[in-house]
Amino acid sequence: MARYNLTAPVTYVQNGEQKTRYTRVGTIFENIREDGSKCLSVKLDFPVGTTELVAFEPRARDGEGPQDGDGTGDGGEG
Repeated sequence: MARYNLTAPVTYVQNGEQKTRYTRVGTIFENIREDGSKCLSVKLDFPVGTTELVAFEPRARDGEGPQDGDGTGDGGEG
């Protein structure tokens, strides 16, 4: 299982120079489901209405490959 630090960029000015610091806000875990597909689980370090989000790879449409960023919002569940 792969694990990634989830960060939020914070931009600030120090001595007249713009800098960016990355504040940790959670962790992302990559899991393999029983059917072999990938699932990403996002665990937040603080509550924001929910403390976990789950991402799935886009499903293929009839006769097509995956549709990355197509905006259909099918959620991948089911």
